[in-house]
Amino acid sequence: MSSRRLLALLALSTLAAMSAGCGSGTALSQAAMDQARRQGAAPDLMYVVDLPGFELVEQSVGGVNEEGFGAFYTAPDGRRVEMRIDRGPYKCVGTCERDGGGWYTVNEGNQEYIAVRKDHYIRLICPVGQVDRAVLKQAAQSARPAVATGSPAPAPPAPVERGDLPSNGDGAPIQPTGPGG
Repeated sequence: MSSRRLLALLALSTLAAMSAGCGSGTALSQAAMDQARRQGAAPDLMYVVDLPGFELVEQSVGGVNEEGFGAFYTAPDGRRVEMRIDRGPYKCVGTCERDGGGWYTVNEGNQEYIAVRKDHYIRLICPVGQVDRAVLKQAAQSARPAVATGSPAPAPPAPVERGDLPSNGDGAPIQPTGPGG
């Protein structure tokens, strides 16, 4: 292989690796998706959004309510946006304004944009004025199902059968009371 061709392949692979880690919000690690599933999140409610200047915090990914999904996005300057997805009809709290196919709400110093889907809704929540309303709306409306990167986690080990516990009671030692106790 010529050095020119090798250099071109190296440049392409470097570019691909750099763009994969740019925080485009298109994928979650398999570990993060497994964590959310263990916490009860329904796979069809796992979404990601594109928020300019914000990165998904994978440690924040998890279950919300019965089978919902949630995560935080943060900016380098400390700003953060919470994303929550849940089933059922959206119940507005605070000052609510219909906005296209969703809702814009202000309540207790927070603003949120809610994109309403067929059987669920996607909420993006942050302090008022921290993110432009149009940016929240665009991100919520263009939310898309999360895609996992990496391989699935191994199945958890089977529970250990002890065999040394009694068939009745809790197996705690009997400690009769003595003087003073």
